[in-house]
Amino acid sequence: MYKLSKALAYSGADSLAQALKRAIESLEPGTLPLAQATTQGGHVDDSQVSATILSVAETERSIEARAGVFFHEIVGGCSCGDPPVSENAYCEIRVSIDKTTGEAEFLVCPD
Repeated sequence: MYKLSKALAYSGADSLAQALKRAIESLEPGTLPLAQATTQGGHVDDSQVSATILSVAETERSIEARAGVFFHEIVGGCSCGDPPVSENAYCEIRVSIDKTTGEAEFLVCPD
C-alpha cells in the first residue's frame, strides 16, 4: 500500500482533485499497476506519468476517484535488431484512499 495522506488535507472536490493529480504524478515509478494496461508487450516507462482526475467521491471512510493516466509503453523491435520504440499509452485507474490511514489502493479499470 502507498500513502497519499497529503491529498486528505484538501477539502472540496476541485482542490482534492488537484491534490490527487499531483500525488499520482509524483509517485515513484513502478507504483501504479500500468503493466496491466499495456497492449503491445507489457513494458512500461512510467518515469513521466500525467494524470487527469475524472471523478472524485467521498464516503465516510474513504475517498474514491477515477483517473486517466498517460504513460509510455516500450514496444520491442523486430528480431532483425530494430531498437525498441516508445509509444503513448493511456488507461483509467480507480484510486481508493483510506481516510484514517491515508493508504491508497490502485486498480486498473477494465476497458
